[in-house]
Amino acid sequence: MNPLGIINKYYDEGSPLWVTLTEHSKAVRDKALDIISNHPELNADGLFVSEAAMLHDIGIFLTKAPDLHCNGTYPYICHGYLGREILEKEGFQKHALVCERHTGTGLTLNDIKAQNLPIPHREMVPVSIEEQIICFADKFYSKSRELTKAKSIDKIIKSMRKHGEHQSQKFEEWCGLFL
Repeated sequence: MNPLGIINKYYDEGSPLWVTLTEHSKAVRDKALDIISNHPELNADGLFVSEAAMLHDIGIFLTKAPDLHCNGTYPYICHGYLGREILEKEGFQKHALVCERHTGTGLTLNDIKAQNLPIPHREMVPVSIEEQIICFADKFYSKSRELTKAKSIDKIIKSMRKHGEHQSQKFEEWCGLFL
């Protein structure tokens, strides 16, 4: 599997959106691979993590987020399940689940209903250790500001609290597991 080959099917190589996506994804991939390197006891699949981290945000081009150069029609929150659909069409079911399950620390059906989110009503929570590592690593990097500068843990926790105490608690649990 060639993640950049798949990205290049949907994005114009070198465009501002392609740069945003690939730089962010590389930062997430590198953080996730560092976690795996530092925690061999997790028995995580490094090749899968490398591929899936590069593809976790592939659905952003379908969303409307002009500050990120996304000129689609869907709300940004939809990029996860839209990415899942893209990667399923490409034949990568496991990678597709990472797309859908990486928002926040994952979205439960209750979260989706309570917040009236415009996404399918199903559990979208990372399950495998690889999904959890990518989801965790993703929280450290923004797509709208300095793409490769990691956010502080305190800043991430403060931001996660806005989406529910359970989000920040899960992130803190992952800090204990992955850092």
